[in-house]
Amino acid sequence: MALGDMMGMMKQAKQLQEKMQAMQDEVAAMEIEGSAGGGLVKVTMNGKGEVKGVDIDPSLLKPEEAEIVEDLIVAACGDARTKGDTLLQDKMREMTGGMALPPGLKLPF
Repeated sequence: MALGDMMGMMKQAKQLQEKMQAMQDEVAAMEIEGSAGGGLVKVTMNGKGEVKGVDIDPSLLKPEEAEIVEDLIVAACGDARTKGDTLLQDKMREMTGGMALPPGLKLPF
């Protein structure tokens, strides 16, 4: 392999790494809302899957309803996480031109 070819490949790899970092930063800054119970419980997460807020409809705030509310919060978190994962996959497809990642390759976040 010629030195020029190697330099070109290294430059492309660096550009891809910079694009990946920019995409990770963009996704991390996003807010994704998940909901459960027909919108009675809403959870907002960032692109890293960290819960940033919870909104509970006042009609659910009864002591005898505590277990239902807890289950709905878990469901809303799962909904937000699934939406975030889908968004990340869409961003990766955009960045790689539809090319799939090799099996077993995990993203660093």
